[in-house]
Formats: sequence, C-alpha cells, structure tokens
Amino acid sequence: MVTKHENGTLIERREQKLKAPPMYQVLLLNDDYTPMEFVVAIIQEYFNKDRETATHLMLKVHRDGKAVCGVYSKDIASTKVDLVLTHARKAGHPLQCVMEEV
Repeated sequence: MVTKHENGTLIERREQKLKAPPMYQVLLLNDDYTPMEFVVAIIQEYFNKDRETATHLMLKVHRDGKAVCGVYSKDIASTKVDLVLTHARKAGHPLQCVMEEV
C-alpha cells in the first residue's frame, strides 16, 4: 500500500509477516538401568500426563528406544530437559532426555 504524504513524499507500507517460533519435542531415551516405574513417575511429574498415558509412553521408550513426551517452545523444552536430567541424576539413574526441533 502506497500513501502520499501531504508534503508530496510517498510512503510505502510493508506488511510484516510474523513467523511462529520454532517448536521443540522433548524425548526420553531408553537405557537398560532406569526402572520403568521411575520413568512413569518422571512423565507424570514433568509432562503432566495421567498414569495410563505415562505408562504408554514408558512402554514406547522401552520398545522403540525413545518417545516424545511433549512439544514446547525452546525455553520450556530446555527447562524440562534440565529438570528431568537433574531429577534422574539425583535418584542415581542414567535416564537420558533430549530435545529436537520439530
């Protein structure tokens, strides 16, 4: 859209297209040491899943080697990864949690 200013100057308005921020999926990775019940508890606590959903995700981690527990903005995904890793280490488990851009 071009507008003529009163002094004769032409002003062009450009529409700015806003782009949604990239999203990141948070995944739990399988290992042979972390107890399944601990993984279920982590999923319930940090990803707000009910017990049935958490159990389903834990089994997916166990069978497929990984499972997506949620999709978040970069800051939230990073915080969830840090929280899960800190909790797992304090409990003495090698559970791995990573984030990937969607």
